Amino acid sequence: MNDITPAQDEVARTEADVQAFRETMEAIRRGLGRVIVGQDAVIEQLLITVLIGGHCLITGLPGTAKTLMVRGLAQALGLDFKRIQFTPDLMPSDVTGTDILDEDPAAGERRWRFEPGPVFTNVLLADEINRTPPKTQSALLEAMQEASVTARGRTYPLVRPFVVLATQNPIELEGTYPLPEAQLDRFVFNVVLDYLDAAEEVAVVDRNVLGVVEEDVTPCTDADTLLGFQRLVREVPVADAVTRYAVDLVRATRPDDASSGERVRAYLGYGASVRAAIFLTMGARARALLAGRYHVTAADIRALVPAVLRHRLQRNYLAESDGVTVDALIADVLDGVREPG
Repeated sequence: MNDITPAQDEVARTEADVQAFRETMEAIRRGLGRVIVGQDAVIEQLLITVLIGGHCLITGLPGTAKTLMVRGLAQALGLDFKRIQFTPDLMPSDVTGTDILDEDPAAGERRWRFEPGPVFTNVLLADEINRTPPKTQSALLEAMQEASVTARGRTYPLVRPFVVLATQNPIELEGTYPLPEAQLDRFVFNVVLDYLDAAEEVAVVDRNVLGVVEEDVTPCTDADTLLGFQRLVREVPVADAVTRYAVDLVRATRPDDASSGERVRAYLGYGASVRAAIFLTMGARARALLAGRYHVTAADIRALVPAVLRHRLQRNYLAESDGVTVDALIADVLDGVREPG
């Protein structure tokens, strides 16, 4: 006679899924560690992006291994990968695809055929996305939000999982265009990729000089398994107080909200939308699971706040003239909102 109740059976399955998740994520981190030196926090945020089915913007100067990191992550995940080099002359159809008129001489007929663009993949690297004008940047809007592409009145669904990992150079560099606000808001994170410390740079130099640089990462999972992990992340419980904490942090970025601080009201033109609170709670679920926990804490929310908010807050002219950065204002918000007890 089987004495295991349905509830116990469900708990056992969840524990097995969590264990498989931990082993796979650890294998991915080890694999990326053979290709990328340091940048552990960035890799974690990229994994969180994939695990919640979102998109990530990676900001960094040339030579900080942005492209190498994205390619290695796609290989480790065992997903189809395509890369678009964004340039000033890139057209929207170069991203999404286009209709081609085929002619059949034997039948004397002409038919339209849709030729899919590189956006039809699992992991799309939009390399240097801010080197193309806003018209072409906006070609990704529907794909990022609806996971589909519309051409000549017909809608074509994208494969899942679908993740856009876009790199950009700091907007102060020559030949760059600011991304439209609507597109920025579709990115879960804006991850800033900084220079390595001295010891890590020595390791990079030694690897390249000695010719021991590894460019390929062994796949650790596949599309179907990853979709299962995404469902597992959504099941991680979040206490009401933690959800309210995420909402309070987002509301405190809005200059016209009663909870905002003096510097926010003085230096921000507008704050973050509710999408930021959604991404905070979703990302915190994945972060907790990556840390081996099946519950979300306020610390998970706080850790993700800078990357979630920095591309959603618009400074005004006074902030620019006074040299007040977005990250400094985010720090004010974190200091001003009380954590749940």
